[in-house]
Amino acid sequence: MQYLTSFMNDYGYLVLFLSLVLGIMALPIPIEALMGYAGFLAYQGQLNWLASVLCASVGCLLGMMIAYWIGAKLGMPFFEKYGSKIHLGPERLNSTSNWFKKYGNKLLIVALFIPGIRHITGYFSGITRLPFIIFSTFSAIGSLIWVSTFILLGKMLGPKWEIFHEIIKKYLIIGSIIIAGLLVLFYLFKKFQKEIILTLVFIGKRALEIFHTRRRTELFLAGISFVTLGFIILMINLIQNYLENDINELDTVINMLISYIFKNHFDLLMHFFLKLGTATMLVSIIFYTLLWIIWKGKNKLIELYFLFIAVAGGEIYEEILRNVFHRLSPDEPSLLERFPYSFPSEQSLMAFVIYGFFFFIMLRHSKYLLVHTILVVLWIVLLLFMGISRIYFHVQDPSQIAAGYVFGGVWLGLTTMLLEIFRLLTTIDSSKKRSRIRV
Repeated sequence: MQYLTSFMNDYGYLVLFLSLVLGIMALPIPIEALMGYAGFLAYQGQLNWLASVLCASVGCLLGMMIAYWIGAKLGMPFFEKYGSKIHLGPERLNSTSNWFKKYGNKLLIVALFIPGIRHITGYFSGITRLPFIIFSTFSAIGSLIWVSTFILLGKMLGPKWEIFHEIIKKYLIIGSIIIAGLLVLFYLFKKFQKEIILTLVFIGKRALEIFHTRRRTELFLAGISFVTLGFIILMINLIQNYLENDINELDTVINMLISYIFKNHFDLLMHFFLKLGTATMLVSIIFYTLLWIIWKGKNKLIELYFLFIAVAGGEIYEEILRNVFHRLSPDEPSLLERFPYSFPSEQSLMAFVIYGFFFFIMLRHSKYLLVHTILVVLWIVLLLFMGISRIYFHVQDPSQIAAGYVFGGVWLGLTTMLLEIFRLLTTIDSSKKRSRIRV
């Protein structure tokens, strides 16, 4: 890598261009690190970032086209015989063949982000005689997105790019897999559109029937259990990362990205969301929840009781958590300096619980699916920007906020789960009493 960066300092665009051409063709060149370094040189003013993106994109596309041509000329028999010598053996080609058949050529857009896949995509597209116009169009789009991501991140992080390269690469791969999954879902939806629509209509009708029966409580209980399990898994992963001290670098990267994306002219908007997480606002939300239960609640005493458990128990719960985490890392001075008694974030945890319980009660008392969707989206947007506002004003680190949300999710999930169990038991008990009276 050192000799490549030395060449980059002297020959800049030419080295970047050739590295992308050869790296895409499966030669062992650290092209992602080089693109990040090009961004760093743009940060220093030695290269123009737009010219770097253009140069690297053309190099990437040219490498893909050469690979396509080689694949088209040599065909599958050649790669089955000799491909294993250049990491393009029959197994990898067959797995990619199935991948293409299932999910379509649109995944060329994200294939470049996935190590191992990007090197064989061009060859395989040529071997399978994918129409060249389709291949080149999607490859060009994918090249531009991939190259721009690494060069702009290098420019944003500047001298710190080398430190955070691996962690950024890790999360970009995860993000790419998620995007690929979404593209697969979109592809499947287009392919089986009629069947999916008919199934959704049937499910929708059944859901509407359920919502007007006692099974509505069972449906809510199942949904809450599933979401709570997700938060518990996240909690375990977060605790592991905290104890291994793996959160410092990610905090720094997110702080820098938030500062870069949201400039000073977002102050007014961020102040608004920051205020929504203050103690005064949270007390107001508790009061509104109380009024809503009194006005709309069907099991008022149970809901009021669990509102008290959610809030008062949440305060005790977060206090215990912060003391536990403070004691878990006595030999890590860096952690104690950064998180003296603030991991997880008290404000984020309580905001998640209080707003979550408020939206849950509103959702629980509505029978319209559209209202449910709007409430869930509103809650997610609210929590997202409340967290961003705290990072924007450097109130807390991203890991503290994320921990507050995750641990708050576990507490809120357990509380609402118990609420629905009590509600279900009350309904069953009432039904039994009515049956006895009739007898």
